[in-house]
Amino acid sequence: MRVDLFDFELPPELIALRPVRPRDAARMLLVRGTDPSAPIEDRGVRDLPDLLNPGDVLVFNDTRVIPAQLEGRRRDGEAKVGATLHKRIDLRRWQAFLRNAKRVKEGDALVFGGGVTAIAEERHGDGSMTLLFEGEEPVEVLLDRAGTMPLPPYIASKRAIDEADREDYQTMFAAKDGAVAAPTASLHFTQRLVDALDERGILRETLTLHVGAGTFLPVKAEDTEDHRMHAEFGIIRTEVADRLNAVRAAGNRIVAVGTTSLRLLESAAQPDRTIAPFEGDTDIFITPGYAFNAVDGLMTNFHLPKSTLMMLVSALMTRERMMAAYAHAIANRYRFYSYGDSSLLLPGG
Repeated sequence: MRVDLFDFELPPELIALRPVRPRDAARMLLVRGTDPSAPIEDRGVRDLPDLLNPGDVLVFNDTRVIPAQLEGRRRDGEAKVGATLHKRIDLRRWQAFLRNAKRVKEGDALVFGGGVTAIAEERHGDGSMTLLFEGEEPVEVLLDRAGTMPLPPYIASKRAIDEADREDYQTMFAAKDGAVAAPTASLHFTQRLVDALDERGILRETLTLHVGAGTFLPVKAEDTEDHRMHAEFGIIRTEVADRLNAVRAAGNRIVAVGTTSLRLLESAAQPDRTIAPFEGDTDIFITPGYAFNAVDGLMTNFHLPKSTLMMLVSALMTRERMMAAYAHAIANRYRFYSYGDSSLLLPGG
């Protein structure tokens, strides 16, 4: 499909630079069914318990964002270099996208803040490089000392990253270090909202997908067939898969909280619509025409024009339905992107 079919104009003032407080005070657009002319409801995140049925399950991503943005220079010169860690390779090596990458050669030593140094070992086809962090301290300790939260470019280009982002850009479910971007649909959840979901009888499960910086890369191809999707590491434990299959067998719905949860669930889905345990990389690219086997709904924020995530929600709800929903959101001044408002997409109504 042509990538420009997923384009739309967004007034820049609708890009949220800070989250609402409290988190569950965000608005939520309810989209039921795939008929482009069907009504769309303006709701709030706090309405979520009333919009799901007892026995339905929400699936969250428990990845934890690490301070993966580093600023420094080449050790042998004055060339300034920025690094955004993308994907862990082993205990001391990470793939990273570099700013001013043309000034960095394989074998160069890079010096970051806090006395943190790394060797640029290998350049990859996507333009990233492998960084080998020196020393004996765990890389997570080094990042806590030298790194900042890797906010999306559409926020970081408009304001400085500060201490508030250390908390704001982390979900209440964050437990497993490894993400360089937040599973932002979960940013709306508070203990009060979780308690209300529990009281309603709505179940919760967690999986882990370590979101990489590739999630922000633009689609440069003119056709979706020519786009190469980035890979990310994920885990679905056996007991989680078993409980999710029991939910489906009982006639209830599996609703992914965020596109990261959805992508991992669909990567683990079998042709009979069961979910298998999973551990490994996934580079699944979901576009219209894809047959969903794992999920019955999705809670997600609003996505960038011509992005892979805009294609994903269009696959779930149809492109026409999502373009109409986004037009409604823009006309009604919803807040967009990572710190913005939410939507609940239920293709079955």
